[in-house]
Amino acid sequence: MNQPRVQSGLEVLLAEGLPALDGKRIGLITNHTGIDHRLRSGIDLLHADDRFTVAALFGPEHGVRGQAQAGVVVNSTTEAHTGLPVHSLYGDTRSPTAEMLDGLDALVYDIQDVPVRYATYISTLALAQEAAADLGLTFVVCDRPNPLTGVHVEGNLLNPSFASFVGVHPITTRHGLTAGELAILFAADNGWPEPIVVPMRGWRRSMWFEETGLPWVLPSPNLPTIDSLLVYPGACLIEGTNLSEGRGTTRPFELIGAPWLDPFALVKELDGRGLPGVGFRATSFEPTFSKHAGTPCGGIQIHVFDRDAFRPVATGVHLIDACRTLSGDAFEWRADVVGGYAIDLLAGSDALRVGLDAGASPNAIIERWDEEATRFAERAKAFWRYEV
Repeated sequence: MNQPRVQSGLEVLLAEGLPALDGKRIGLITNHTGIDHRLRSGIDLLHADDRFTVAALFGPEHGVRGQAQAGVVVNSTTEAHTGLPVHSLYGDTRSPTAEMLDGLDALVYDIQDVPVRYATYISTLALAQEAAADLGLTFVVCDRPNPLTGVHVEGNLLNPSFASFVGVHPITTRHGLTAGELAILFAADNGWPEPIVVPMRGWRRSMWFEETGLPWVLPSPNLPTIDSLLVYPGACLIEGTNLSEGRGTTRPFELIGAPWLDPFALVKELDGRGLPGVGFRATSFEPTFSKHAGTPCGGIQIHVFDRDAFRPVATGVHLIDACRTLSGDAFEWRADVVGGYAIDLLAGSDALRVGLDAGASPNAIIERWDEEATRFAERAKAFWRYEV
């Protein structure tokens, strides 16, 4: 296999070493996306490296080998291939405990990020950083590309009153940063020691993932392709409603619908909104699990024609509003398991729900969010470690 244009932080660490880790016992926070360009697992590569000792693994949502479905509790266990202990960060606790970290000198984070605020890998990153800071452990991030580029920023800032595991820090929905850059921002905002970021070689902010030459590994069972990831920043908002976001189909987040929707009326409604870079195909689908499992749904498939012009978050707001317009009394906001509304946690405030309920236009909501995104994008430049 030819060397790709971009070397991940993992590959740089393996090739060049990191003195701060020499002779140290490390805990590795990773999963199935932590691979090199030859598809070899970072778990195996770092475990075999004699410059340091990998003493424990820490698994985020879906587990260290990516085996668990979304939202499924993952138990601590022993990793079969290496025999290493695995501490779950998506089980009884979502933050590394002092007991888990006992005997470690450093934590190393290597996960291909889903570059959206409500993706839980970001939350695991922040909580692990905090735990390392509390115990004085070295914190290292092996950086990887932002697969949706580092130049597109969209959506509102999280209101801290709505912080949760699907939004742990005041960043925009689509933040435009790498995991390493986010870790530096988190440290600056929380007064933690600045992490050591092992930088990529050859990555530029303007790159889409396919331009890196790196292999794509689905970061979540419901994000199998770059196409699904591209629409995810907005389509995931559908999770906060009783509409299907396509889970249980072969096109999660690209298929949106409900048993009561007329797909042709929905296409007409959406086409009339003039959304840039995107088109909608009338279709029907039947989820095999999740919402409306086993029930035929009418809806649309999202087709992105121009990904630089496409605005997934704005499109997601319009999708909810259009489906709501055509649903009558059938539309509902989904309750969150801890009380309140799931949409408020995903959207990072109650402004979307309250606004639409009060009859506000989607464009008015999006304009306010755009102002927040512009301010965040300017501030985020202070944390850039790569040029356009």
